Amino acid sequence: MQASVQQSDLNKALDTLRAGGLILYPTDTIWGIGCDATNEEAVNKVYRLKGRAMGKSLIVLLESDSKLQSYVREVPDLAYQLIEYAERPLTIVYSGARNLAPNLIAEDGSVGIRIVDHPFCTALLQRFRRPIVSTSANLSGHPAPRNFGEVAQDVRGGVDYIVQYGQDDLREGQASIVMKLEADGRFSFIRK
Repeated sequence: MQASVQQSDLNKALDTLRAGGLILYPTDTIWGIGCDATNEEAVNKVYRLKGRAMGKSLIVLLESDSKLQSYVREVPDLAYQLIEYAERPLTIVYSGARNLAPNLIAEDGSVGIRIVDHPFCTALLQRFRRPIVSTSANLSGHPAPRNFGEVAQDVRGGVDYIVQYGQDDLREGQASIVMKLEADGRFSFIRK
């Protein structure tokens, strides 16, 4: 992809996020629906588009583990090792979420956060300077798309901007591993 096209794509995605809109974008796992994770109304739009119950939490993306402390009260030391050595994308559910849209935080005060390793996502997060919601680009109860070609028209039509980057990548994405990590270092797997 040409750098100018990518820059234009990135700018359009940024403008959409800043305006409280929804984007359809590639991640280090599968295609996702995203929005500003600090904007309560934008998060509501994601729930409405997916037809998802408000109590079901959504994942938040960050580009660096150095940002975790801004959104989690107490980051266990083990988290940094898990992130560094994970062989697959890893979402960690932390207790004590903060500085995020209230409707993004689970009833128990937790939030799932993944540090991404993806060219487009990393650039987007660095420029946006806020966390971004990432939830699979499907309607609730339907299978998650493994690549852009599998994203349903209802989803495509329900977002404000569709990222161009990665649309031609036909590899089948795989959802992240999800684990709950307690402040004392105890952990359990939610999805392997």
